[in-house]
Amino acid sequence: MKLYDCATAPSPQRVRIFLAEKGIDISLVAVNLREGEQLGKTFRKINPDCTVPVLELDDGTRISEIFAICQYLESQYPEPALMGRNSVEQALVSMWNTKIEQNGIAALAEILRNRSKGMRDRALTGPINFAQIPQLVDRGRIRAEAFFARLDDQLKNGAHVTGNQFSMADITAYVMVEFGEWSRILIKDSHVNLQRWYDSVSKRPSMQA
Repeated sequence: MKLYDCATAPSPQRVRIFLAEKGIDISLVAVNLREGEQLGKTFRKINPDCTVPVLELDDGTRISEIFAICQYLESQYPEPALMGRNSVEQALVSMWNTKIEQNGIAALAEILRNRSKGMRDRALTGPINFAQIPQLVDRGRIRAEAFFARLDDQLKNGAHVTGNQFSMADITAYVMVEFGEWSRILIKDSHVNLQRWYDSVSKRPSMQA
């Protein structure tokens, strides 16, 4: 197996952390997003959606969505379980992973991609260029700040996002908080549960992957 990766991007970071938690060692193929390598003809043959990460299996099969990649890895390397050990846990991990992606990461991306001069005409990832909409920056900030508060409230219920078991939802939440620094959305003093969780999770060696 090999993973098409970019060391500076939050999306492939989630898969690298997942791999590190499971102790899986695979080849990494660097894709230079800053130079637009993902938009070139060579990479489009690998992933027509022009995004990373992409997991390529030994038989040539390519999987390009983060949760799908991690589901495959979980099926092949079930320990430690990061997607839940039973149907209820699996549903909760999937639910919270989706909430964090849609309400947290997407909101932060809305800020960054509609404000950054370096992303002019690249307001959305993928093969099509989309113009920035500056008005979305404020909406993204409101959404992101609201979700940080929502996650803080959730974390009063346990050591981790879905309870007391570390999971894929924690990986996604950790990367979201790190990504928030790019958009100047930070943990507030009032987010005591989120700060406690972040301080704890940050100590895991996998978070340096």
